Amino acid sequence: MEVEKEHWDIEIKPRGCNFSLNLKEVWQYRDLLQMYIKRDIVTMYKQTVLGPLWFIIQPLFTTVMYMFVFGGIANIPTDGLPQMLFYLAGILCWSYFGDCLGRASGTFSQNAGVFSKVYFPRLVVPISAITSNLIRLVIQLAIFLIVYFYYIYNGENLQPNSTLFLLPLLILMLAGLGMGFGIIISSLTTKYRDLAILFGFITQLWMYATPIIYPLSAIPPKYSGVKWIIELNPLTSIVETFKYSFTGAGTFSWFSLAYSFIFTIVVVVIGSWMFNKIERKFVDVV
Repeated sequence: MEVEKEHWDIEIKPRGCNFSLNLKEVWQYRDLLQMYIKRDIVTMYKQTVLGPLWFIIQPLFTTVMYMFVFGGIANIPTDGLPQMLFYLAGILCWSYFGDCLGRASGTFSQNAGVFSKVYFPRLVVPISAITSNLIRLVIQLAIFLIVYFYYIYNGENLQPNSTLFLLPLLILMLAGLGMGFGIIISSLTTKYRDLAILFGFITQLWMYATPIIYPLSAIPPKYSGVKWIIELNPLTSIVETFKYSFTGAGTFSWFSLAYSFIFTIVVVVIGSWMFNKIERKFVDVV
């Protein structure tokens, strides 16, 4: 008697390659991805008085504080740009990267209960984080454009240029760096929880090693060693290119941008390798 073969809609198999992001499987779970994105947006400011208005208040308040401390008291130059525009541009880039990094770094530790009970591609969680943060970025970019056109209307000498077309690439690189470093941190802190404190401290220092509160051109020649380290920071060229594309002020280099792009790819590849390796046994560790 011939045995009838069983047919399955989905087969869960061991990964053949640790470097694969397996985006095809993520696409199959796109409904779950949409649910995670919606959850992230709804719960971000749930039970708050102002709710989504914090998307607007937070960058504006931070910008005013930077204007007072770094622009007023410290008197740090801003490449001849209005202080509000200069600081808001840097905050916009750093906030998106920092939010993606923070959310992705908690992928395993914050979702251990769900991961241990139900199968779905774990990469859905960090991808939903960078997508939901993208909505926040769009809102804050709209605020930046309002301030930008205000200064143009008032006769400020701002010179937008063709590098504006690189904006989608810059956002993609910020997302890639945030997710890549995030899943690396998540993989490492699965077993060694105290590393989360160390990485939190490193992230704070990282912001000051990125030209957010100062332009790259403001670093004196006598501190060439420090400038060299800052130029190695992959976020430096992204932030500088963002400012340059809208204002014409700042430092722009195709070589530096290409370096950041290659660095992003390397981080995502290493992150995916570590993520896939830890994914197989993290439940036993947690």
